[in-house]
Amino acid sequence: MSTMLLITYCISLGFVAFFGLHKLFLVCLYLKYRTHQNAIPEQPDSWPDVTIQLPIYNERFMITRLLRAISRLDYPRERMHIQVLDDSTDGTERLASRLCTVLRSRGYDIDHIRRPDRIGFKAGALDTGLRLTNTEFIAIFDADFIPRLHFLTSTIPYLLQPGVGMVQTRWGHINHTASFLTKIQALFLDGHFIIDQTARHFSGKFFNFNGTAGVWRREAIIDAGGWQHDTLTEDLDLSYRAQLEGWRFIFLPDIVSPAQLPDDINAFKNQQFRWAKGSVQTAIKLVPRIMSAPLPLLVRIESIIHLTDNLTYLMMVVSSIVMIPLLITGTFISQITLFLLFSTIVWGATLSIILFYIVTIRAATGSLWPGVLYIPALMSIGIGLSVTNGRAVLEALLGTRSPFIRTPKNNHRRIKLITRRRYSAVRTWNWAIELLLGIYFTAGMFYMLDARLYYIMPFIVMFQFGYLYIAFSSLTHRTPV
Repeated sequence: MSTMLLITYCISLGFVAFFGLHKLFLVCLYLKYRTHQNAIPEQPDSWPDVTIQLPIYNERFMITRLLRAISRLDYPRERMHIQVLDDSTDGTERLASRLCTVLRSRGYDIDHIRRPDRIGFKAGALDTGLRLTNTEFIAIFDADFIPRLHFLTSTIPYLLQPGVGMVQTRWGHINHTASFLTKIQALFLDGHFIIDQTARHFSGKFFNFNGTAGVWRREAIIDAGGWQHDTLTEDLDLSYRAQLEGWRFIFLPDIVSPAQLPDDINAFKNQQFRWAKGSVQTAIKLVPRIMSAPLPLLVRIESIIHLTDNLTYLMMVVSSIVMIPLLITGTFISQITLFLLFSTIVWGATLSIILFYIVTIRAATGSLWPGVLYIPALMSIGIGLSVTNGRAVLEALLGTRSPFIRTPKNNHRRIKLITRRRYSAVRTWNWAIELLLGIYFTAGMFYMLDARLYYIMPFIVMFQFGYLYIAFSSLTHRTPV
């Protein structure tokens, strides 16, 4: 039994450590290329026609702000075609229709597009809109974004270059200081955009459109096979298919598109579930094609790692369950486990993640203080998410289908309770497993104290806090500030 526990632990933890070391590889790439900049193209003599697609679903608290921001873009009005792709069922459709009528009276070319069903969810809506326009370029914004004045005039010139299929801007956060949860989310996303996207783009690796705050060349979408809804991450799927067809992507880290972070833990978990499951679904769909593609070996390897890195969540759950029994099975096993903890977790994963976010914080804010204080909590919450994301990975591997669950947001601090409940995020049963794991590690903590295994305590506490925080926050539906 002890041997089986040890083997299981080594495999699962080795897997986690490998992807932790990959984070270190991305940091090295970022440090190498951080001073690189995209060559700034010349402004065109005549601006091309652009369609701005706004896929929305029950966004009554966001639609007004979004359309106000779109109407303020400094792009020639006669060159903009706005599509409100509205699948709403809560009355948002009536508000959107009125707003579109007002903008149309002011000279905007805007369509309020309704479908008889939600087939394909967001991908289906985007595909419907694409079929109703012939413009060469397509900009996409989710409802919670506030595009800045110069968004189109800053991005379109890059797309006028031959072979460029998509331009992605960096996400900003308008409410990152609202709560503990939003501060952690901002760190997660800054790590992705500042380190991951920058490193992959400037080193010539594949990177992805993030579903919003970007502009596509219509030809690239069609050439790649169009929007498809057989995964929960239609953006990631299309991105890889387009790059496999030879289209070049450009990431613009200096152009920031502000957005609102979800302030409800269940909304955050649903979002993470969708991203984790969709990435593994995309991996299953495209890894065979990537492996046989005529691409440099490093590009293929990096692409596969990028698409499969959410597998670590499933392995994290396995290692969490096995860790404590392994420590209490005997002195011999404990000594081996101690070696594994320090060689694998500390050197392979923990220090890599710490360094990754130290570099992220410094790049995002110009200072390590006080952001560095949030790194331990960030790592704990990453552990706490392992149940939700591990389930997502397992469902993807088993081929279990699930609907596209939107991430509800609001920009009103004072909303009637009945309205808040109506727009609250879906809460799954995952909290029960998270709570059990939190209790499990609490009991393990007392055992380690009694056995004087103090060197293990920081890791035990990290797991305990992560699972308990996620569990209790999920139950209350609102994250403590």
